[in-house]
Amino acid sequence: MSSFAKGPKDNDFTVRIANVNGTGSASANAMLMKALFRMGIPVCGKNYFPSNIQGLPTWYEIRASGHGHLARSGRVDVMVAMNAETYARDHACIAAGGYLIYDSTWPRSQQFNRTDITVLGVPLSRICNENFAQARSRILMKNIMYVGVLAALLDMDMQVIKGLLNEQFAAKASLLGANQKAIDLGYAYAKENFSCPLSFRTVSIDQTRDHIMIDGNTTSALGCVYAGATVGAWYPITPSTSIMDNFKKFCEKYRKDPETGKSNFCIIQAEDELAAIGMVLGAGWNGARSFTPTSGPGISLMSEFLGYGYFTEIPAVLFDVQRCGPSTGMPTRTQQADLMSCAYASHGDTRHVLLFPANPEEAFYHAVQAFDLAERLQTPVIVLIDLDIGMNDWMCRDLQWDDAYQPDRGKVLTAEQIAALPKFNRYLDVDGDGIAARTLPGTHPKGAYFTRGSGHNMYGAYTEDAGEYKAVVDRLLLKFETAKKLVPPAEIHASERTRLGFITIGSSDNAVKEARAVLAEAGVNINYLRVKGFPFGKEVQDYIDSHERIYVVEQNRDAQLRSMLLLETRVDPNKLVPVLHYDGLPILAATVIDGVNQDLARRNAA
Repeated sequence: MSSFAKGPKDNDFTVRIANVNGTGSASANAMLMKALFRMGIPVCGKNYFPSNIQGLPTWYEIRASGHGHLARSGRVDVMVAMNAETYARDHACIAAGGYLIYDSTWPRSQQFNRTDITVLGVPLSRICNENFAQARSRILMKNIMYVGVLAALLDMDMQVIKGLLNEQFAAKASLLGANQKAIDLGYAYAKENFSCPLSFRTVSIDQTRDHIMIDGNTTSALGCVYAGATVGAWYPITPSTSIMDNFKKFCEKYRKDPETGKSNFCIIQAEDELAAIGMVLGAGWNGARSFTPTSGPGISLMSEFLGYGYFTEIPAVLFDVQRCGPSTGMPTRTQQADLMSCAYASHGDTRHVLLFPANPEEAFYHAVQAFDLAERLQTPVIVLIDLDIGMNDWMCRDLQWDDAYQPDRGKVLTAEQIAALPKFNRYLDVDGDGIAARTLPGTHPKGAYFTRGSGHNMYGAYTEDAGEYKAVVDRLLLKFETAKKLVPPAEIHASERTRLGFITIGSSDNAVKEARAVLAEAGVNINYLRVKGFPFGKEVQDYIDSHERIYVVEQNRDAQLRSMLLLETRVDPNKLVPVLHYDGLPILAATVIDGVNQDLARRNAA
């Protein structure tokens, strides 16, 4: 439990719902979160679910925060215990002063022996059995009923909930009545049997205007459409598959010729990850904007082709939605442990361009940037999304769609430009930025070239000459230097009052921001830099140089971001203090605070 989290109050509490995978609780939980959002209350939802289809425990955690904190709180103020198998665990994790709601159809009060919480029994199964005839309906309506119970206990706006019901079942009007009845039954029981509201409640405010609730896999897919991607190849893997599912859905809506019905896109499910990246590189070589979504195990299998794409300089975009490793790890838990494997994927001297979105909104814009960077730099670009971002709904600012956007295709020569050249040299850098001009197959006969394997000299001819080889890989290093000026610059929040700093990436952003606020209240001011891209820009080096002590916050065991900073910047290793979290659940602000306080205590004691 968080060492700093305060007790609940109006618009500031956490509800956790314990259930069984496959019982239809997801829609009920989402309804609760969206209702809070529509009441204007900042909210975040975290889904902890097993990697099987059904039958194992699952938890859904909703944090309401009038202050706008969107990381996990580290406490549970209201526990809805719907899974008897996890009663003991669920009971134990409730914060002192909190509330336990359980199905009292079968008395289990002997299990609840804490005197510092309030136990509220609701005979959910009995009420459902009395009011719904079908067995499946009884299971589903039991989940909807606890929405009504919580609505009464938290004084939620029932008109908002009913509006969500109408939207959810607009295409299934036959189900609307039963769901409405279940909510009303739960609401009425709580009002008649308990003191409502609790010691804390919801109050409608106006802090979610111009925001939406959306997950990062959906926004990534939309970004692919916006960027002009026309080819997607993938092998299904949790937690990235919904990127392609959503891409297909968007393409069927926006990429169909309205007159002929012809599809202006191509989606291929490959036989494995290696085949998928091969298809993407083939499409990229032919001029299509192409991509593949995957996760850590897929990156491992794609490494050989990634090196090929790097050396032959073919644009491609990959989305790595990071889950727990090593090996297959925990497919439905979040982590940031693919940094090193992505940055240096493949054998030999290889460096790849990476982007690190911090939320679904940024995942949309980074998806677009990834395609522009891939073509501008003629190289694979990998967008590293945390599972927490990819699969959970986040409160984000509304996405902005600029109709004036034009894709950056980079140095692609036209037929006229090639015809005017004495000779086309595929890998000759004439601009001094490390990027050679390319042409697309079939553009002009003079654009053809042939190599045996991937080895080549600056003219595109096969070579095993030492000097010619060195010239090519040196140019690739120069191109990497150019990339430093093109990737999104780091986001920096700094003042002159401190020489302490944070560095982090991705979804750790919210936890670090909340930790900064809490530490500042205690008189500990810490600056903040969030890395958005790799290679690291000059601003990262400048930030490191200007601070005496930097806490590198990341969600992996081996401090991979810290290792990359040591490899790629000039820094004293003692300056970079790792603050690590890697249990598969999203990081807490408390983890960051504890890491800082422990380090400061050690320094003061020395």
